[in-house]
Order: sequence, then structure tokens, then C-alpha cells
Amino acid sequence: MLENTRSLRNVFVYKCLFALTFWNHVSLSVENKLLKPVSNNFPEDGSDQKFNSLPLLYTNRHQSRASFEWVVIQNTTESLSLSEITNDNVKKLIALLSNFRQGSRLQNLTLTNVSVDWSALMEVFQTVWHSSIEYFSVNRVTQLSDIESYDFDYSGTSMKALTVKKILITDLYFIQDDLYRIFADMNIAVMTIAESEMIHMLCPSSDSPFRYLSFLKNDLTDFLFQNCDKLIHLETLILQENKFESLPKVSSMTSHMKSLKYLDMSNNLLRHDGADVQCQWAESLTELDLSSNQLADAVFECLPVNIKKLDLQNNQIGSVAKGVADLKSLEELNLASNRLADLPGCSGFPSLQFLNIEMNSILTPSADFFQSCPRVRELQAGHNPFKCSCELQDFMRLERQAGGKLFGWPSAYVCEYPEGLRGTELKDFHLSPLACNTTLLLVTALLLTLVLVAVVAFLCIYLDVPWYVRMTWQWTQTKRRAWHSQPKEQEAALQFHAFISYSERDAPWVKNELIPNLEKGEGCVQLCQHERNFIPGKSIVENIINCIEKSYKSIFVLSPNFVQSEWCHYELYFAHHKLFSENSNSLILILLEPIPPYVIPARYHKLKALMAKRTYLEWPKERSKHALFWANLRAAININLPTPDGNRCGETD
Repeated sequence: MLENTRSLRNVFVYKCLFALTFWNHVSLSVENKLLKPVSNNFPEDGSDQKFNSLPLLYTNRHQSRASFEWVVIQNTTESLSLSEITNDNVKKLIALLSNFRQGSRLQNLTLTNVSVDWSALMEVFQTVWHSSIEYFSVNRVTQLSDIESYDFDYSGTSMKALTVKKILITDLYFIQDDLYRIFADMNIAVMTIAESEMIHMLCPSSDSPFRYLSFLKNDLTDFLFQNCDKLIHLETLILQENKFESLPKVSSMTSHMKSLKYLDMSNNLLRHDGADVQCQWAESLTELDLSSNQLADAVFECLPVNIKKLDLQNNQIGSVAKGVADLKSLEELNLASNRLADLPGCSGFPSLQFLNIEMNSILTPSADFFQSCPRVRELQAGHNPFKCSCELQDFMRLERQAGGKLFGWPSAYVCEYPEGLRGTELKDFHLSPLACNTTLLLVTALLLTLVLVAVVAFLCIYLDVPWYVRMTWQWTQTKRRAWHSQPKEQEAALQFHAFISYSERDAPWVKNELIPNLEKGEGCVQLCQHERNFIPGKSIVENIINCIEKSYKSIFVLSPNFVQSEWCHYELYFAHHKLFSENSNSLILILLEPIPPYVIPARYHKLKALMAKRTYLEWPKERSKHALFWANLRAAININLPTPDGNRCGETD
């Protein structure tokens, strides 16, 4: 009896080893997560006697204790990875997996490069379903034959998670339910079907135990799970990189998922135009990823009310309208890589703590952001085209007062405008308080204006500017009238050697000394005097201008009386104007009496300038010097004028 038992055991071991030998040409490895030998006779120092993988069993399979080696397979192997599964060896794979009944240590199985018929693939799945395996992963699967209906037995399984990647279906014409029903009704918590060009998935036949579903990188559309009320335990749904287009339909898909907490809809084609379409999201949904879609401003009209974490990165959002969104639970908001021109306020997000607004079009962030968002703990606003200005400096000042909440500071915050500051980090940008304080700047400008006005007014009064303006206007008007009333040749003709300007108080000297000595002496000098040469009917100013214009020289008899005369001032002004307008040397100054500087009024600044820069003739008190004085005066006049008979003054026929 003992020998029979020993014989049966040897047969069993032989069959097990035979089932393994066909993998000599197949890539096979086993990970021992618990590398503890069954017998205490094996050392724990990593020596050659320690079993690390199945290939080591092949080298030892001729040892006398082969049965012990199989015990090691069943009790120390937790992970098994096999590749290159074909129709030629799939039966042996199924036979091998059949030995790992529930209670065995094998929990993780990975199959890579599987190319088998549909029925063989289902047998592999069915065998795994009733084994000790809990986590099953299949990579790069090619289904060869026609897909047919298969009565899959889901009962009594240890399975928890299934991952299938890169399935290639060669059967172009099949009943979709025969394929999708197998996966839709699986009684496991976690399932991933990725990169398989899957276009549809059925709603489970009954309340599903699914808690995690991932259909990453497929071709699913808006028809997925519409009106499906069987995913009541689903908490996480990954639909990244598919072909969803309607955000309201996505919301409708989730409306029956009572336990859904996380939804990933990134990298799709989602739009929402806000055309009075109601969105019905699962009330349990707290995390939503809508990044890399085609969503615009209207997206805030179609969001879950209880959302806590929202990712809208890389869309087409230009602004966040106030009063549109009312997301009282929102704590994290990602708006990076959009088209925003300013920071959004928190009127619709009172609980916001983290905001990412990097890589937008923000030139000058609004300084009232920190008042609007007092709960924000971290703000990521770098990599925007900042315009370094007073408004930006106000924002930076308020940010520092709020406790330094900018993430990525300072390297991510660089001036883009103006061009002269491009590349300057914001921490190195500073403007004076006067340049940025509008009130202070206005007050300063107003004070400077008042001071300038006061100075100008003082100078105008001190220098008698209004008087000069009035005189200039009168001179211009007189010249214009003369231009229209007389020919140019007549206007330019000189009739007098000199025009005499003097104070009435100095008239005795002019009449008794100056005029007789010049007109009756040698040289035949013709003088213009207001008493005899002013034309009646014309204004005094016009007569003064005409006399000065018709005289070769202008003689000014200077004395303290002269500076007190208003008309003398007029005559001096017009003569001085002729001096500069005609670039002539027509002024002759006679100092009849010394004039103390303090006597000269401020408005006589031209007289002061003339006396300081020009040579004048001083009337000598000694009679012996009078002859020299008259000689010098005649020499200063020194011009021949035509007489009425056609001869020059001083010439005879």
C-alpha cells in the first residue's frame, strides 16, 4: 500500500514536470515575493540552494526530491509572467494553470504576446477565473478566429483585478454582445481595457461590483453607459484619450453612478456651447479631469456642484464669468494653458485653496485677487507674459502681504513687456512710489503746476509781459495796415536821419541843444520829432512805428525822466524790435543824466540790457567837450539822404 502511494506521487510529479518542459522555448519567469524555503534545511543567505525561479527547478528536476520542488512551486510562487502564447501551446498553459487551484500562493499572472483563437482565449480566462489568481494582466493580444457566444462562469472566483492592453480583433463581423458582455458582467472590483480601439461597452446585466474602470486610449463615444443604472458601486472611471464630444452627455452618463468620486475625461474632444442644456452629474463626484479638450467659457455652466478638484488645463477658456459657477466645495482648480487675461475671482469658489493659472495670457494680474480669495494657500501663476508696470508691482506687494503664496517663485515669474525689461525676474523689478501712486502723482503734478503758474505769473507781473504782448500786437497790426496801404518802395524809403525819443521833462535840452546843433550844423541832418512829424488822425503808436521805420537811426535821450515815461518805453520797445528784425545797428543812446540802477523799473529789462552791452554817448557837463560830443553824434548817424530837389543832403548841383 505504501509503495502504491509512493508510485502515484511520482506519477503526479512527473506530469507536473512534463507540463513545464514545453516552456523551454518560451520566455517564463516567476517572482518570489516571499523567498522563504519550505524546509529549514535551506539557508537564508542567498546561496545556490535557494529557489529563486522556475528555471532553477529545471536544473534540479533530476534530484531525488522532485516532489519537494513542486511544493516550492505551489507555496512560494506569487507572481508568474509568461509570453509568446499561441494555439500550439495554449492547451499546455491551461493545463499548467489548472494546477493553481484556490488556496495556492500564485496571485499575479501576466501573459504577453498572446495570439490564439477566441475559444482558447476564453478557456484561459475561465481557468484563471477559478484559480488562486487575483490580479490578471494580458498585454498584446491577437484574437485569430471568429468571436462566438461563450457561456462564462463567473462564480467562485478569487479575481480582483483584470488588465487587458492592446487587443487586436481580426474578426470584422461579429455580434458585439458576444464580446462586450464577457467583460461587462465580470464580477471583479477593478478592470482596465486600454489601447484596444474599443468602440463600445455594454452596461452590466445586474448591479456590478466594479469600483474602478479604465478604458484608456480607445475609441469610445458619447453613447457609453447612457441610461446605465448598474454601476452603483463604481468610484473611479478613466476615459482618457477617447472620442467623447458632448459634456452634457458625459454628465448624463454619470447621473446613475451613485458612488462615483473620480472621473478622468482628459484628451477627448469635449465641447459645451451652453445652449440651455441641463447637465446632470453624479452628486458623489468630487474629482473631475477635463484637461486637453475644446472647452470654452461656457464650461462653468456645466460642472458638478459638489466638485472639490477640477482640472481644466489646456482648453480654450478666455474668462471665468462672475455669478455663473457656484462651486462652494471646490478646493483645487487647474486653469493652466488656457487664454485667460486675468486671475479669476473667487465669488463662485469660496473654498478655493489651490489655483494653477500658468501659461495663460496674463499681463497684469488683478491686485484684488487676494481679497477675493482669502483661503487660497498656493497660487501657480508663472510662465505668463507679464507686463512689468505699477499694477503688477501692486500685485506683488499684496502677494507678499498675503504671506508669499506664489508657487515657482522667482524663476517662473519673468517680465515679457516692455521690451527693455524682457527677461527680468519680477523680484528684480522695482518702481518708485511716486511713479506708482496715482494719488501722490496727481498731487505732486498739481503742486508743480501751481508753482509753475505762480512763477510765470510773478515773472509776467515783474517783467510786465502783458505790456509787451500788447505792444507786439499793436506793432503787428500797424505793420499789416501799412503793408496793405502803401507800396513796398515807399514803405522802405528813409526820410529822416534819426528819430528822437525823449521825455517831455528833457524837452528843453532837446529843442535848445540837440536839434539846433544837428540840423543847423554841418551835415544837413534831418530829425524826426513827434511834435512836428506825427501825422494827425493816426494813433500815437502808429505814428511812433512809422517814424521809427522812416528813420535811419533812433536817438534815445536817457535820463531818470526817460525811465518814468510810458511813451518812451513804447518807442524804445519798437526801436529795439526793429534792431532785431532788420539786424541793423540803428540805436544811439545819449545819457543826458546818470541813471541809478534802482530807478530803472523791472519792465525796462531791455534798457538795462542795452546799457550793459552797447556803447552810449554821455552828455558832458564841461562846455569844452561839447564840440567833440556833437562830432561823435554826427559820425554815428553818418548817412546821406535824398533831398526834395533830388540831391543828396550835403551835395550841390
